[in-house]
Formats: sequence, C-alpha cells, structure tokens
Amino acid sequence: MRKRLIGGDKPASPAGTEEWLMLDELAEVEISSEDAAHPIEYALVPGNDGGWRAAVPGTQTIRLLFTPPRRLRRIRLDFVETTAARTQEYVLRWSADEGRSFREIVRQQWNFNPHGATSEGEEHQVELTEVGVLELIITPDIGNANAFASLAQLRIA
Repeated sequence: MRKRLIGGDKPASPAGTEEWLMLDELAEVEISSEDAAHPIEYALVPGNDGGWRAAVPGTQTIRLLFTPPRRLRRIRLDFVETTAARTQEYVLRWSADEGRSFREIVRQQWNFNPHGATSEGEEHQVELTEVGVLELIITPDIGNANAFASLAQLRIA
C-alpha cells in the first residue's frame, strides 16, 4: 500500500510522549550508598543495563538536585527482583526550597516473588513546578533490614 501524509503541520504528540529529561546533564545526584558494579548512572541514563544497587543493606535515598528548578510532569520508576521474596516500600517526594521541606508524591509497597511478581513499573503523572529536589527513599524489605535496595530505571519528563 502506498500512502502519503498531507498538510504541512506536524501532528500533535499523543499525551505522555514527551521526551525524558537527560538527568546526567540536568541534575546533580546524591545517594546514600552505591555498589561499584551497579552505579546510579545505570538507572538514570538510557542505554545502560543493570540498574543501580546499594552497597549496604537497609533503607536508601536517591536525591536529584535541579539547578535551576524544573517543571515535572511524569516520573517513571522500574524495579526488578528475581531472587528473593520481599515487600518493598518506596516514597517519592519533592522540594521547592532546597530540601528544607518536602511534599510527598506517593508512598507505595510492592510484594516481589521470584515465582511470579519479579518486576514493578510505576508511572506517576504529576504537575510539579519549581522542583529543586526530587527524592526517592527505598526500603527494600519492610520485614528484613538486611535486604539490599535496587532500582532498574528512573525516568523523568
């Protein structure tokens, strides 16, 4: 079948297809821990595999600092756990005053099970302006302080 687009106007993008921000260029990152074999860049920069992993067990924090502050519309988080059954909780929050106060976006728990639920992907539609700090707090297993936090991917638009 032959076809041709007519008209000079570019079609409007469907909702939610805006490009992800290049976090390695637009944000400074603070992390509470990092496994050298799984650095934070592996979760933040497209094209890397393996994601981020903490070097020590327990609750971990990933903080993105934006200068200048940014407007955010979408936040995509992907987690993968293929080896252990665990209940993970994460809290996503933001600050417009350089981290002096935070507003919670979402607090969520997910049950991983190697025989079924091995991945969690969440996309949050937000309308945030003047975001100076975006913070992700991961408790890898609410029943086991010796579990290691990980994050397969974090994307922001």
